[in-house]
Amino acid sequence: MGLNTTLGQTCPSPMKATSNGILQGDNPLDFALPLASLQICLVIGLTRGIASLLRPLRQPRVVAEIIGGILLGPSVLGRSKSFLQTIFPSKSLTVMDTMANFGLILFMFLVGLELNLRSLGQTGKKALGIAIAGIGLPFALGIGTSFVLRESISEGVNSTSFLVFMGVALSITAFPVLARILAELKLLTTDVGRIAMSAAAVNDVAAWILLALAIALSGSSHSPFVPFWIFLSGCTFVICSIIIVPLIFNWMARQCHEGEPVKETYICAALAAVLAAGFLTDAIGIHAMFGAFMIGVLIPKDSPLAGVLVEKVEDLVSGIFLPLYFVSSGLKTNIATIEGLQSWGLLVLVILTACFGKIVGTVVVSLSCKVPFHEALALGFLMNTKGLVELIVLNIGKDRKVLNDQVFAIMVLMALFTTFITTPLVMVVYKPARRVRIVDYKHRTIERKNSKAQFRILACFHSARNIPSMINLFEASRGTRNSEAVCVYAMHLMELSERSSAILMVHKARKNGLPFWHKGIKSDSGHIVVAFEAFEQLSHITVRPMTAISSMTDLHEDICTTAERKRAAIIILPFHKHQRLDGSLETTQSDFQWVNQRVLEYAPCSVGILIDRGLGGTIHVSASRVSYSVAVLFFGGCDDCEALAYGARMAEHPGISLMIIRFLLEPETTQNIVRVDVAESSSTQLRSMDEEVLSEFRTKISQDLSIIYEEKTVRNTAETICIIREVSRDCNLLLVGRKPQGEVALTLNKRTDCPELGPVGSLLTSMEFSTTSVLVIQQYSDQLSPNLAAELQEDLSEDEELESN
Repeated sequence: MGLNTTLGQTCPSPMKATSNGILQGDNPLDFALPLASLQICLVIGLTRGIASLLRPLRQPRVVAEIIGGILLGPSVLGRSKSFLQTIFPSKSLTVMDTMANFGLILFMFLVGLELNLRSLGQTGKKALGIAIAGIGLPFALGIGTSFVLRESISEGVNSTSFLVFMGVALSITAFPVLARILAELKLLTTDVGRIAMSAAAVNDVAAWILLALAIALSGSSHSPFVPFWIFLSGCTFVICSIIIVPLIFNWMARQCHEGEPVKETYICAALAAVLAAGFLTDAIGIHAMFGAFMIGVLIPKDSPLAGVLVEKVEDLVSGIFLPLYFVSSGLKTNIATIEGLQSWGLLVLVILTACFGKIVGTVVVSLSCKVPFHEALALGFLMNTKGLVELIVLNIGKDRKVLNDQVFAIMVLMALFTTFITTPLVMVVYKPARRVRIVDYKHRTIERKNSKAQFRILACFHSARNIPSMINLFEASRGTRNSEAVCVYAMHLMELSERSSAILMVHKARKNGLPFWHKGIKSDSGHIVVAFEAFEQLSHITVRPMTAISSMTDLHEDICTTAERKRAAIIILPFHKHQRLDGSLETTQSDFQWVNQRVLEYAPCSVGILIDRGLGGTIHVSASRVSYSVAVLFFGGCDDCEALAYGARMAEHPGISLMIIRFLLEPETTQNIVRVDVAESSSTQLRSMDEEVLSEFRTKISQDLSIIYEEKTVRNTAETICIIREVSRDCNLLLVGRKPQGEVALTLNKRTDCPELGPVGSLLTSMEFSTTSVLVIQQYSDQLSPNLAAELQEDLSEDEELESN
């Protein structure tokens, strides 16, 4: 153990990696590996817990991780010396900082993968002007603020590097955090979202260049030429990388084919290149993260290699290493150093300066570009997002001794505050989705008087497993031979997670809007879109592939809003269970059940839930080879009438035969049924409506030999199930109403774990019907739920106020 005679302190001894265990007298917390494991578990548990608490406020997880880091640091829990010495002893900080910075290198590599230089080159003048204003004014104000800080609490630091660091810290916009906020608020495809993302990308590149300059200026050498040589060496590295790296990775990309596994050699080579580039930039004197960032930027974005690299790296980085980086920052943040009116006044000054520079600069340029005021204000708030990127700048400044403890704490709190207020402020000033709800259209159901009107379907799917049956269902839904009368919007439902690949999904969706469709442009979004494009060419049905990216709690809003915008007659949803080889249904993701239930509640049109059991097999069946038998189980009520209307449309297809089975109860049995909350007049009206619909239907099909109509009289539930079992054996698809009505339906009512399917649909999920696909249909009703009606009325009044002002 060495002794530091200058400070009079004893240097901590190095930690061994592993212990021999408690039973042999070793304390695991005195060894690096078990202590690091405990630290990681504590960090993950705390940050995820805070994130769950902040989720109702729609805050990005970075806010929770910053708060978690501060809580574990000397500001809160770290005030207890025993806690710090036990969990975060000084001798363990080197290991933690190494892991945190290793995670930072990989994170910057992912950020580089997310940044597309082609789209950056296509940035419009409006976004470019906003980006320049969002950098220039805050940078100038940051320099002005640095003079105040140097005179009061930062005496003796390198003036030039301190000026640049403060300018960068106030002018930077966190591109990854901004993308998540826009996705959460469903603003990615609005004008505000597109401008903000483009401006933030330009801002990001400019900020990293300025940060590289600040690092070069913050060296310990007293020679004025050293920063110049560092910056020149960095430029040389960038030029060499631009020349060499694309050649290598373009060759790798050509060896990686879509749909085939990427060789492990290429993955290892890419990660080795990231670490090698990090070593070179660290040796130059900039920072290892810049080398990793350059490699990420230069890797081709449209190759399978990029997607595989993100998939391999992102979970480890976002789940373990980045939270450690926040804790490492939190251990350096001591809010107690901000004491006295002067220090708190400086904190307020920094926050006001940061917000004023970003918001005012962005708003002024936006208004000059004829952007509406409320959109310009939303842009200003969005461009003020800080988050992780801000912490990276601050930590580098702290490590380089440019920022002292007090300034570091002030800047961390500023970053936390500006990121926290972004979401609520944008929600207050900008609500683009509310105008969509008041749009009206006629054909909200399959059942309609004008049969020649275009039939629009919004079909949702989770994965490639749903596609064959969906496509065969589209083919069967063509109805008339005039295929142009059918338009299908095929929406891929993707969950927005905290993973970095979510940003890549966002980029794909942003190309043509969210949800997006391909307007004659060759698709590069994978085999899913290719399948629909091929079906469109073969069948001549209009198919528009779309992508919805949202959290599970908001996914139903995307579905309902899109159905409203596209004036769909029916939304078709996949059941949340898929069929196993033994015929049983297995849950894929239970959250999708909740999504389906919310869509049924708020849908602006009819809804169908498809229980997929391989309709037509695993491939697309061409129109000339379609040979399906479809059956409609009719008990009574609006939903059953809608199922009948869908069946009648399918029957127009030359390859489909239709059977309608109407269930009636024997008169003797009817007298024994006790009706609950059903008035006699309403029951009579229901029977009258059913008779009218069926009478009209029988008249239309009197000359059609492909349609069979039968009435089955039953006495009890057992007979009903027996008939349904017989019908299902000879058909490919069953159409049923979600809420059948009438005497027979009352005998089937029973409690189920799938209320979204209704009594008949739930019955058809059993193993007895394992060979038949089922479409459970709910007809649209204009009776809104009280909560939704109140929201619509509130939005209408707000719109009237805006118009009057």
